[in-house]
Order: sequence, then C-alpha cells, then structure tokens
Amino acid sequence: MKKLLLSVAAASLAAGVFAATPDAGDQVLMSVNGRDVKLSEFLYLYNKNNAQQLKPQTVDEYIDMFVDYKLKVADAENAGIDTTAAFVAEYGKFRNELAAPYLRDKSIEDALIKEAYDHMLKELNVSHIMIPVNRSAGADPKSMARADSIRKAIVSGDISFEDAAAKYSVDTPTAQKGGLMGWLPAGRYPWAFEKAAYDTKVGQVSPVIDSGFGLHIIKVNSERPSRGEVHAAHILKITRDVPQDQIAAQKQAIDSIYNVLQGGADFAAVAKAESQDPGSAQRGGDLGWFGGGVMVAEFDSVAFALADGELSKPFETAFGYHIIKRYEHRDVEPLDQMRDKIVAAMARDGRAEEPRKARLEQLARKYGVTSLVANQMALRHRMSNLPADSAVLATVAADTIPLVRLAEGEISVADAFASLPSTTFPSGAVLASAIVAAAGDLADQYVVNRAIEDLESDNTDYSNLVNEYRDGILLFEISNRNVWDKAAKDHDGLEKFFHDNAKRYAWDAPRFKGYIIFAANDTIVNEAVAYADSIAIEDPEEFVADVRKKFAKKIKIERVIAAKGENPITDYLAFGGEKPEAKNPRWASYAAYRGRILDNPEEAADVRGAATTDYQALLEKQWLKQLHKRYPVKINKKVLKTVKENNK
Repeated sequence: MKKLLLSVAAASLAAGVFAATPDAGDQVLMSVNGRDVKLSEFLYLYNKNNAQQLKPQTVDEYIDMFVDYKLKVADAENAGIDTTAAFVAEYGKFRNELAAPYLRDKSIEDALIKEAYDHMLKELNVSHIMIPVNRSAGADPKSMARADSIRKAIVSGDISFEDAAAKYSVDTPTAQKGGLMGWLPAGRYPWAFEKAAYDTKVGQVSPVIDSGFGLHIIKVNSERPSRGEVHAAHILKITRDVPQDQIAAQKQAIDSIYNVLQGGADFAAVAKAESQDPGSAQRGGDLGWFGGGVMVAEFDSVAFALADGELSKPFETAFGYHIIKRYEHRDVEPLDQMRDKIVAAMARDGRAEEPRKARLEQLARKYGVTSLVANQMALRHRMSNLPADSAVLATVAADTIPLVRLAEGEISVADAFASLPSTTFPSGAVLASAIVAAAGDLADQYVVNRAIEDLESDNTDYSNLVNEYRDGILLFEISNRNVWDKAAKDHDGLEKFFHDNAKRYAWDAPRFKGYIIFAANDTIVNEAVAYADSIAIEDPEEFVADVRKKFAKKIKIERVIAAKGENPITDYLAFGGEKPEAKNPRWASYAAYRGRILDNPEEAADVRGAATTDYQALLEKQWLKQLHKRYPVKINKKVLKTVKENNK
C-alpha cells in the first residue's frame, strides 16, 4: 500500500515540478498541542477526503474528524514514535523518493528521450573494430592509446578500415568481413556504441568509444529511414551442422512445403508440424514483431520486402531454408507512445542519472558547494604509491584537509573516509579514489537535503504529501498501540465487554459450536478423537495446534460456529441434515468433537469479529476523550468562518 501511495504521489507531482508554491497568505487554522496547522494542509486533506466520499462532508462535519486525527498524531509524537529508528528510516526514504522528480533537470531528460527517439527513425549500416580492454588495470590507457593509433592510421589513409578490422579487431565474425556489422537497429546495442554511431556522419569514422564490452572504432557506411516493424512467421528446415548428403533432402522438403502452402494449406498448422525451429514451431512459426537489423541480413531483406499477407518463396540463410509469411507491419510509433519504453531503457544503461547529475550540479552552485579539485588531486598523488595499510588508514582517518567546501562547513578527508562501508583496499591509489568519491556522495546528500528542505517550505503540494505520509505512519502506529493491538491482546477486557453487552450479540437462531476433525478414514478420525480426549487444553488455538502437530498432515481440524443451513457438514452432524458427498477423498471421514448447540453466544470468541470491532470502537472513544483533556486545541474561528463560507 505504501508503494502504491508513493507511485501515485510521485506521478501527480512529476507533472508540475517546481510549479506549486504556497499561498503567501497561508494562515494558521489551529494549533494542536502547540503545533500550528496551516489552512493549506486542512484544505488539502478536506478536499482529498471529499473526493473519496459518495456524499461530500461539510466543513463542520469534517473539522471534528480532523482535530481527532491531529490529536492522535500529537499523542504519537509525545510517545516518541517519530524518533524511532524504524520511523526515521521509513519516513526519510519516502521523503527522498517523493522528491526525486524535483531533483532532475527535465530539459535534459526530454532531450535524451528525443535523441533516443530520433535514432529510431533511421537505420545505420555500420562496421566496427573492437579492441579488448584490461578492466583490472582501471582506465587501461595502453589499450586506449593502441585504439587511438589505429584510428589515426585509418583517418590518415595509412590503412583502410577493412584491413584494420581484419588485422586488429577481436570481433572475429565481423573482422572476417572487414568489420561489417550490417544494419544497426536503435536500442539493440549499448548506448555508448549506439550514440557514437548515430553521432557519426555517413562515410566518417567515430572517435574511440568504450561500450563497456571493449573499445570500438565505428564507421558509418550508409543510412536509411526506419522501416518500422513487421509481424511475421516462418518455417525452417535446418542445414547448419547437417551432413552434406542430407541438405538436398532439406531443400526438397522446403519446396514441397511451399507447394502445399500455395495450395491453400494453413501456414500455422504446417509450421507446427514441419518447422525445425524449436523456438517458434509450437507457436505456428510466429516470430512476433521485430524491427530492421534484428534478424540475419537475408531473412531481414525478405521479411521487409514482402507485402502484408504475402508468402515468400523458399530462401536460404546460414541456418537453413526458410519460408516467411508476413502478417502485418507498423511504422515507428509516435514519441508520446514510445516515451515509457525509452525511459525504461535509459534506466537500464545509466542515462537516467544524467538529468539528476545536472540538477545536482545546478543546486550545488545554488547552495555554495565547491569541489576542491586541487586538494583531491593532491590526495591522489600523495597516496598513489602507498599501501593501504593500518598506518595509512590511521593517517587519512585524522586528515582534516577539505575535499569539498559547503556553505556552512567542509567535507574533509577524514569525513569522507569515515563514511566508507569498508576500510579494506588493495592500494593507496584505490583508497584515495574511494575517499574522493565518498566526499562527492556526501556533498550530493547535503545538496539533496537542502533541496528537500526548500521543497517543504516552498512547495505546498510536496509538503502536504510528505506531511500526510508522515502523519499516516504515526497515526497507524499509535492507533495500533492504543486500539487495534490492545483489543487483540486484552482478552479479559474483551470478555468483560462482551458480557456487559451480551444482548447486542444475541443470535436469531441456534448455532453448532465445536470442532470438526477430518481424515481419510474413520480409523484415523477415531485416533484423533481419542488423543484429543487425552489432552487438557482449553485454549482453542493451542488445542488445535497441539492436535495438528500430533497427526501432521493426516488430519484437518477446524473450529466451527454455524447455524442451520450455513454449513452442510454441521447440518448433517448437528441438525439432522443429509450427509454431504466428500469433495476430497483425503477428508472423506469426519466427526464432531466437543460439539454442542447454543441458543446464544457464550463467550467473546463466539462473535469475535463483531465483539472485537465494537471493543476497538470503545477503546478509541475512551482514548480520544483522554486526548482532548491532555492536549490543548486552539481553533482560529475567524479563519474557520472564512473556510465555511468558501465551501458552502
């Protein structure tokens, strides 16, 4: 439920980032235990409550409920619930997550989405050279220098791209073709690779880029408008890894299938019976929707050349002989329909962090946060050849040299080191990098905290949602302590309440009360009954648990209270009804145990649901009476009068 509240809240806020500011004349409507309640908060909750009601409440009807709500929150605060570790963690997480839409540069996010969508509107034919990277060496400058030298040789004309690919690329399948990858569909390769390709003009060579899988030099051979997607099915007769003397038979088989299809046979039925593609045969050969460049080149060319509903002639790929039936096609969908898909892709490859980083940089300048780059570089240099031993750790733990300057202080080497989750590092260089990164994280958190504080004071929508969530956590916990959990545990109090109000729970007809023991046969039922007679346990829950433990899965025991007509088994056992047929042979035999017929309930457990609910209502009434005496409430009658007049 909390996750749902968060998603709804974030969605409603994201539509108006930094748009809502509080009314300069926001007045204090009331104070509860000395804490002011602004008019804006009251109206927010009043309007929200009425939007959820079939019959809207008047201000007079709602004001008493609101005061009770605030009194309960005051009691939770007085009990210290708002200072517990659990509360602080949950509230802090919600507060930060709800602020996330505000901590993003929307213009950058929109630009990234538009860039990705523009890629979808065209396809590129590319070649590449892949140089491996030694990730254990960090940035691996040697591999980068090697890749740069290869690129310079290509650009200067000392070697052709194709020859360089054949000589240097570790992507063997494309190296054998001069680096040719073919048509590159948007969204199919790492973003760094895709962006470099789409940023490179036709006939040009890209800078060296790191895709995360290796270093690449990309050449764009040609481009064309996107052909959209096709929905097609195919039938395959495999030739890959098939003995040479059987390939002719496969060709003959695909030709025969084609003739059958030409005669009007159902494609899906034939594919299911004849296709040797295990992935699609059981779906009648259906491959679903796919875009250009997804399938091998020969298959791609045929599929996109067909008309909707058209059947291809048999053709060959490296996998074997195919027949394609194209069902339909569609162009690239409009941006507003592709947006969610693009945003999801951005979240997977790290682009989603760019709008946040940009916004944090803007806010860092606003709040006077400055990275002391010279000090950070000096730290790296000083520790570059040191071990990360106990002496070095002790030194950095006491180092007060600042790495980041804040408006109200500094983040020192020692501060950053203290925030690290581990003090085990392979070298001083790695430790220095971790300390500098930690200083940056602390600075980011400082910026976020300052931004959230400003949001709470400057943005009514945000502050109201956060405050509602905060009060909701407190209300739940304090109500659980004083009403719900208390009623469940106060057995004596509940029993007394039941007997004091017995007439309220009178039955309109007699009821059977007791246990039903089920088993596969009468022998086991009789054994269970004999065992039940031998134990002296009065508490129903303990009694049931003990019997179940003794017989494990051999029996099923249920505590039952039922009037005539409510349960066919108790009708048979207690009210002279016909014996019902056993629906499950495992529980074909059964017997009543400690059963009797009552005219009216004899204890609270007989009407537990109703009695507990009523007892909770009594506890809440008593609690509220105490709260009204304990905490002062002062209402600004002038402001309240204005609210009433404006909400008639």
